[in-house]
Amino acid sequence: MTTGEGLTVGAVAELVGVSVRTLHHWDRIGLAPASGRTWSDYRVYDDDDVARIHRVLVYRELGFPLAEISVLLDDPAADEHAHLARQRELLLERISHLQEMVSAVDRLKEAIRMNTPLSPEDRAEIFGTDWNEEYQIEAEERWGETPQWEQSRARTATMSKDDWKRVKAEGDALNADLAAAKRAGVEPGSPEAAELAERHRASIAQFYDCTHSMQVCLARMYTQDRRFAETYDGLEPGLTEWLVSVVEANALAHGVDPESARWA
Repeated sequence: MTTGEGLTVGAVAELVGVSVRTLHHWDRIGLAPASGRTWSDYRVYDDDDVARIHRVLVYRELGFPLAEISVLLDDPAADEHAHLARQRELLLERISHLQEMVSAVDRLKEAIRMNTPLSPEDRAEIFGTDWNEEYQIEAEERWGETPQWEQSRARTATMSKDDWKRVKAEGDALNADLAAAKRAGVEPGSPEAAELAERHRASIAQFYDCTHSMQVCLARMYTQDRRFAETYDGLEPGLTEWLVSVVEANALAHGVDPESARWA
């Protein structure tokens, strides 16, 4: 409300958009005092008081601390232009920082969007209807405590659906080339066989670091698990045993004795 002497603190608070409590505080510290009082000792603000409050709000919006605002408004020696120039630099730095934060948020949103785990429908689309969710459970039970499992989880967490499609296509191409090489009579230990062995190891290394010794252990597992053997031998009879020989010969060429190969 207004009085004949000016605006009450409540009226000013509503006018400028700050709380009565804030105006009381600014009055107490001398930042924006009310120049008048009513007969009952209530604060009363005139036009100059309100104008000063507006200037305080502008400086505060620009990030100036209250003590510095008080100096700017009351010290005749204060260089307002220099203060504003410095504050402008600070604001530009803040804008740059905020822009970097926005970019970081955008990158994180994109990563979350791209790294959404594959749904069962996605797996069926990429790997075919033979995909069984129990394979993942079995693998985790068998390898879940190993560093390679954690490394694989970290790497696959960044893979999109398109990445998985690429992995599937590359795996299919590798298996076709392995079968063709076996069919053509490529000998283990030959340069062509060594190249295929390295492609096989690289396909594993997409998920975790795979040494030649570890590759030997994996290849032998293919002969011990009928599901792997059926997959490879279904492409070309005898392909499983031939792949083991190719991997072992390549490991030997890299200084690893297949007979003493370990998961390391």
